[in-house]
Amino acid sequence: MRTKTRTEFSRLREQAGLTLEEAEGLLEVSPRTAYRYEDGTSKVPRLALKTLTDAADRRLKLFEASKADFRFIDLFAGIGGLRLGFESIGGRCVFTAEWDRYSQQTYSLNFPDNHRINGDVREFSKNPDLIPEHDILLAGFPCQPFSLAGVSKKNSLGRPHGFLCDTQGTLFFDTAQIIAHHRPAAFVLENVKNLESHDQGRTFATIINVLQNELGYHVQHRVISSEPWVPQKRERVFIVGFRERTEFDFKNLKLPSAKSGPKLGSILQPHEEVDPKYTLTPRLWEYLQGYKAKHLAKGNGFGFSVFGPEDVARTLSARYYKDGSEVLIDQPGKRPRRLTPLECARLMGFDRGDRRFRIEVSDTQAYRQFGNAVVVPVVEFVAEAMKAHIKAALEAQREYPAFSGPALTVTRPSSPVAVVHG
Repeated sequence: MRTKTRTEFSRLREQAGLTLEEAEGLLEVSPRTAYRYEDGTSKVPRLALKTLTDAADRRLKLFEASKADFRFIDLFAGIGGLRLGFESIGGRCVFTAEWDRYSQQTYSLNFPDNHRINGDVREFSKNPDLIPEHDILLAGFPCQPFSLAGVSKKNSLGRPHGFLCDTQGTLFFDTAQIIAHHRPAAFVLENVKNLESHDQGRTFATIINVLQNELGYHVQHRVISSEPWVPQKRERVFIVGFRERTEFDFKNLKLPSAKSGPKLGSILQPHEEVDPKYTLTPRLWEYLQGYKAKHLAKGNGFGFSVFGPEDVARTLSARYYKDGSEVLIDQPGKRPRRLTPLECARLMGFDRGDRRFRIEVSDTQAYRQFGNAVVVPVVEFVAEAMKAHIKAALEAQREYPAFSGPALTVTRPSSPVAVVHG
């Protein structure tokens, strides 16, 4: 299968915040011509490129008109959930890294800035000077296993146990390398709840040890469920670190009550707006019912879940595109249906209130992206709780500039490390 190359036309179109259909209208060309420009099979006239450039510049000026209180970088960015949360308190994103090209496409369409979306973070952890200076580091790094033999055993053998040993080969290692080099005033890391218990807690203990003891940050963590903000039970662990000691108290931060949280009816589209293609086919519905009955007979709860407008959904996962079984919507008198991509955007808090989130990718890619994302209102809550402490940390940084030492130099293992999904 041929890999689609991102063309100059598609880059400018995304910077202008235009879908392909909107670009057709702006340039007054046919859908076929616009697609050939996008695909790179036809040369784009100079006037068309200038029109897109002007549109992108207008969008950028609107973005730059707002004053930034601090700078942050967005690693393993996905479609920008962490970014939305920290933009809400006055931050400006100065660097983005996300390897998936479809996520890059959604990210570009929704964020009006012209900095490049970079790919593999590992290329930048090798040379962190390529990353601009920043005040806050955000990262939703993937959970990967660390090769741990136990600190006591390593001590007895006179072997090192720490940053240079326990985290090589993991993407957390690359995040830690960047923190070690740039020494931002604070960082926020996000991951699945299961990270805390992975490998009997040893993986998480190593992460905290690296951040706290090896890198010298004041680190706190907390698992937060999304139920107070969206009609979905989605638990994620947030790790917050400040370079200097602050009054921030994550453990005692009072969360809104889940009991008063919204229900599914608040995010569902009217029935007449939902395409029939989202209703399960007779064959798939029969299969899911049979699968559930088989496991119920064995005494376990595997199978589909159907929800109504007064319910709170299970966690939306990246596998939702396969059969939608974890969150099916009841349709009285009919087979249940999947959520639409717009409903997923609402369920994850991307499309909320006056904020509209644009989705141009296929349903399959949209489901993957939202299933891998953070719930934006949760991040906004964490960001708001950190806001005063970030301000204080930056004031302290101006008075006592950070130590500016060389980056740690490490030799990577030659064998790849498999990702563990929570």
